[in-house]
Amino acid sequence: MLTWARDTAGLSLEDAARKIGLTDARGLSGAQRLKAIEDGETDPSRPLLVRMAQQYRRPLISLYLSTPPAQGDRGQDFRTLPGPVPAETSAFLDALIRDINARQGIVRSTLELEDEAIPLRFVGSSKISEGVPTVVSRIRERLNFSIEAYRNFRTPEEAFAYLRKLVEGAGIFVLLVGNLGSHHSSIDVDVFRGFALADKIAPFVVINDQDATTAWSFTLLHEIAHIWLGQTGISGSYAGIELEKFCSDVASQMLLAQDELNLLTFSRGSSVDAILTEISTFARARNVSQSLVAYRLLRNGTLTEQVWRGVSSNLRQMWVQSRSDQRARAREREGGPNYYIVRRHRLGNALVTFAERMVRDGALTHTKAAKVLGVKATNLETLFASGPAGSV
Repeated sequence: MLTWARDTAGLSLEDAARKIGLTDARGLSGAQRLKAIEDGETDPSRPLLVRMAQQYRRPLISLYLSTPPAQGDRGQDFRTLPGPVPAETSAFLDALIRDINARQGIVRSTLELEDEAIPLRFVGSSKISEGVPTVVSRIRERLNFSIEAYRNFRTPEEAFAYLRKLVEGAGIFVLLVGNLGSHHSSIDVDVFRGFALADKIAPFVVINDQDATTAWSFTLLHEIAHIWLGQTGISGSYAGIELEKFCSDVASQMLLAQDELNLLTFSRGSSVDAILTEISTFARARNVSQSLVAYRLLRNGTLTEQVWRGVSSNLRQMWVQSRSDQRARAREREGGPNYYIVRRHRLGNALVTFAERMVRDGALTHTKAAKVLGVKATNLETLFASGPAGSV
């Protein structure tokens, strides 16, 4: 069981020994001491088991099972990955999906116990064979989404907050999560961009907040398309399979009509820099990401795949540099945004409000509500008092 827990955490014996504080002793290295424990030659102390559970991101009780439990359900894997994924990153993703499934399970069971489990008819209501325009129309109508209102907001962050409010109003919980609580466990957007849990009672959408904020609206709508198709699973940055292309087409056409896109034309000899300049101006005026515009230009044949890859590579470099600059500025500033306001923003107003209402009604204990929200039980009341979620 100890070997299974370490392996599924993506840790070597050396890395694990260092993380759990198992040092060299009695002529043995920390890794050798850990191997002896895993082989049953030495009994671990309870404090050591507690540290293992924490570092392996497993409940302590799981280490006492006789056989490993079934792997957490990721649903379908819709990703087309650019290359091999490090074992530790894959372990982070598995831990994140386990956590989201556990939270969603508590929400669903609570709704059922409180007789509030009203099936959402739009979950699984559409098929790919019906075509992109039909699914776009259904989502737009159900959400009461106005592209004019979306574009009237000053920033992409404010536009996303508007869209998120509509989605949560329809009964879908929307979370911004890209790590397991610290930047050391951040999951790259190439590996994980979004996750849709297409449950008819308590559907969840998770967006990797390590991505550019300008891309959040597109990712949210992409995952919403999966929910309309009734598909639970993980999405990455690359729409390689037809299903992912369909969901990306739904998302992009929700935000950008084809007749508008026809305003952008490039001569055969246009440089990548010239194309980027035009795309940037066009995207900024519509509160959409430059990547979305570039993707649509590829899909309609305006850009060749070779040019699109050049544009995408440049956009990726610009985003990495921008994120680095933002972090540097954040380190220079004294203080920073309030922890509870940031946490509430990441969780979404719908989930926080649900947890608070159920605690007040006695349907959820503070311990279970804390599990749903991913915070300590002692921090719940301060979180509840932090006000409605907005853009941070």
